[in-house]
Amino acid sequence: MGSAVILTIGNELVAGDVLNTNGSWLATRLEALGVRVQLLAALPDEIETVAAFVREHAARCDVLLVTGGLGGTPDDLTREALAAAFGVGQEEVAEVAERLRTRFHRDPDYAARWAFLPVGSRALENPLGGAPGFVIGNVYVLPGLPAEMEAMFATVEEELRGPQPIRSWRRRYRTRESTIVGVLEAMGERHPGVLVGSYPTFGEDGPEVEVVVKSSDPEAFAAASTWIEAALEQAIRG
Repeated sequence: MGSAVILTIGNELVAGDVLNTNGSWLATRLEALGVRVQLLAALPDEIETVAAFVREHAARCDVLLVTGGLGGTPDDLTREALAAAFGVGQEEVAEVAERLRTRFHRDPDYAARWAFLPVGSRALENPLGGAPGFVIGNVYVLPGLPAEMEAMFATVEEELRGPQPIRSWRRRYRTRESTIVGVLEAMGERHPGVLVGSYPTFGEDGPEVEVVVKSSDPEAFAAASTWIEAALEQAIRG
């Protein structure tokens, strides 16, 4: 199974002014592709902070996805941060700059700023916007606007697909975690290669727990989900 880290960049994300929907969307999509997300992080628009994160985590995963900071305003520093992370400069990608100047003929020089990419990167077309994304090493850099990010991700998702999709089983039970903790512990012993999580909520109708089982191994997933469903029903019945 491939592994991934997701980094979302923006002062507005760290401050809580904007919900980090990109991070959740990417995590869900990657899991459907069979890629396990190790870490989901948000950082401010600071070159060295982002560069240090990329240097540390790109070496620990198969793919690092970055979103945000590709516009042309002073706080859009992702291109500079990635260049710093890889120890390279930036250069104008001529064909990208020409396309941008043609598309944004009212302010061609402003648009051409987006074509200054880290040396050695591969530009990614932005189907719904202006600023291109790029790939450098195992790092994929996408726009921050959700519609643009999703459209660009669609152009590269087959490059990211793992050998097996991650299968998921989930059920909600009207119970408390304390009632089923024995089943959850036994699950780890019986099916050590399968992920299991429990997520409690407390509403007006009483406590509920959602139990989720995940695995990219079809046989292990089938055995584990069959076992835990029966074990949970028995534990709740008492």
